[in-house]
Amino acid sequence: MKNRFSLRIYLGMVILLSWPFQIAYFFLGETYKPLLLVSMVMVGMATYICGKYVFKDGFKNAGWNWGKSKYYVYVVGLALFLWLFPSFIERLMGWYAPSSHMELATTVSLFLYSFLLTIIPAFGEEFGWRGYLLPRLLRRNNCRKALLVHGLITWVWHLPVLVIMGLRMNDNPLVSVAMVVTVSLIPTIMHAAVSYTHLTLP
Repeated sequence: MKNRFSLRIYLGMVILLSWPFQIAYFFLGETYKPLLLVSMVMVGMATYICGKYVFKDGFKNAGWNWGKSKYYVYVVGLALFLWLFPSFIERLMGWYAPSSHMELATTVSLFLYSFLLTIIPAFGEEFGWRGYLLPRLLRRNNCRKALLVHGLITWVWHLPVLVIMGLRMNDNPLVSVAMVVTVSLIPTIMHAAVSYTHLTLP
């Protein structure tokens, strides 16, 4: 028998399982930056526990389907373009000279490694925030409010990392933390606005 979804319990579970890795990264340093990837995976883990065992409401409306293969090509192609284009501009302008003939192959290999290394943890977040949480917010609220709340929640989840970024700046920590936290809210709300426009198009 399924239990009624509770936003408070869900967020508590996500924070309990994922924030310790973000906080540990702060104390352990850059060598342990992969802990941030583990934190992203734990969002998916907490979501799975909630959907399977706590609320028992499953994942039928998570939007899971393989889609068309051409979209995979588009996504990888766009990511590769965004990776390589700045390097191409640097070489064109003479700001950077390649050290060997194999540098392009090395760059592509590094891209593929980074892409594959990041996409799995990123899936943990996408599964949690947009696959599980957003449909439940849409049941309780109109589209605009659901997306804004969703954006605010994802912003709050990133706060430990944002605070770390601010503290590691050379300026006054109080000012730099406030600046980073405030500036990061803008793209989050813009993302919600774009999503709202997309969802309301006929």
